[in-house]
Amino acid sequence: MSGTTPPTKARRRRSSGRATLQDVAQAAGVSPITVSRALRGERAVTPELVARVQEAAAQLGYVPDPAARALASSRSSQVAVLIPLLSNALFVDLLDAAQRALLAAGYQTLIGVTHYEPSEEEALLRSYLLHRPAGLIVTGFDRTDEARRLIEGSGVPCVHVMETVAASGTYSVGFSQADAGRAMTEALLARGRTQIAFAAAQLDPRTLQRSEGYRRALQAAGRYRPELEFMNPERSSLALGGELLEQVLREAPEVDAIFFNNDDLAQGALLAALRLGIKVPERLAIAGFNDLTGSEQMLPPLSTVRTPRSEIGAEAAAMLIKLMRGERVAAPQLDLGYQVLLRGSC
Repeated sequence: MSGTTPPTKARRRRSSGRATLQDVAQAAGVSPITVSRALRGERAVTPELVARVQEAAAQLGYVPDPAARALASSRSSQVAVLIPLLSNALFVDLLDAAQRALLAAGYQTLIGVTHYEPSEEEALLRSYLLHRPAGLIVTGFDRTDEARRLIEGSGVPCVHVMETVAASGTYSVGFSQADAGRAMTEALLARGRTQIAFAAAQLDPRTLQRSEGYRRALQAAGRYRPELEFMNPERSSLALGGELLEQVLREAPEVDAIFFNNDDLAQGALLAALRLGIKVPERLAIAGFNDLTGSEQMLPPLSTVRTPRSEIGAEAAAMLIKLMRGERVAAPQLDLGYQVLLRGSC
C-alpha cells in the first residue's frame, strides 16, 4: 500500500486538514497566482482556466482565507454595503441585486444597517475601514463631515446609491427623487385634483427631496398651500398611513388627493379608506411611491412611482467592480429614471 497514491482530499498541507491554494494549483495544473486570479474573477484569466480552477477548488472543498488574501494584497475581497434598513423591501431588493453581482465577481458582502442615523453610519465606516475593504456602497449623500472624510481619506472605491450628483470624483447610481415627486404631483394635477396634500413619515433626505418636487409642481400651478404638508418623523408603517389619512381629512377636509411619500403609508391609507367608507378615487385620490409588492393588488390598485431599486443595486455593483479593478467608468453618475404608474386609486 505504500506505493499507492492517497486520495486527493487527503493531500492537505495544513495540520487543520483544510485544502490550501497550493493544493488547488497542483490539482488544476496551474500556478498559485493563477488560482488566486481565477477565483477573484480577473479578466486576464481565460474562461477555460477559470473553469478548471473552480472545478479543482470544488473537488478539494477549498475555501479562500480572507485574512490571508488581505495580507497578500493589503486589501480584502470584501465590500461593505451600508443601507438604512433591512425591514424595508426597497433596500432588500437593492441589496440582493448588488450582492449577486459582487459574489459572481469574487467579492463578499459586509452589510451595515444605519437606521437612518448619520452617527451610526459613521461608526460603521470606522469599523469596516479598519479591515481595508475592497470597496464601499453607501446610501445617498447625507452624512456627517467626519464620515465624508473617512471615505475620502480611505482610498477605498465608493459608489453612492439611490441618488445622483454631478461632482468630480464621485460615483453614483440612482435617480432624481425631486423630479419623481414633481412628476407624480403633476400627474395628480392633470387628473383634475386641485387640493393635493403631501403626507410623509421617516423624513429621511430622499423623502424631503420628494416633498421638494411636490412643492415645486404645486407652486408652478399656483396651487401650493404649506399647511397641506403633513410630516411625521415616526417610522413608516401601514398603521401610520391610516392615521395620516384621518389626520389630513380631519384638518383639511377639502383635500381631494393625498400623495404619500411611500407605498407603506399609501397602502395603509387605502385600507383605512375602505374601513371608513371613503370612496377612492371618487372622493379622494391616493398615490404612493416605490411600487412595492402588493400595491397593484390593493383595492383599488395603488397609483405610485416605480423605482428601479434592483437595477440600481446591480449597476452600482458593476460600477464598483470596475473601480476596484482599476478600470475606467464611462458614466460616473448613472441616472436610471423612474416611472409614474396611474392605477385605480387616482
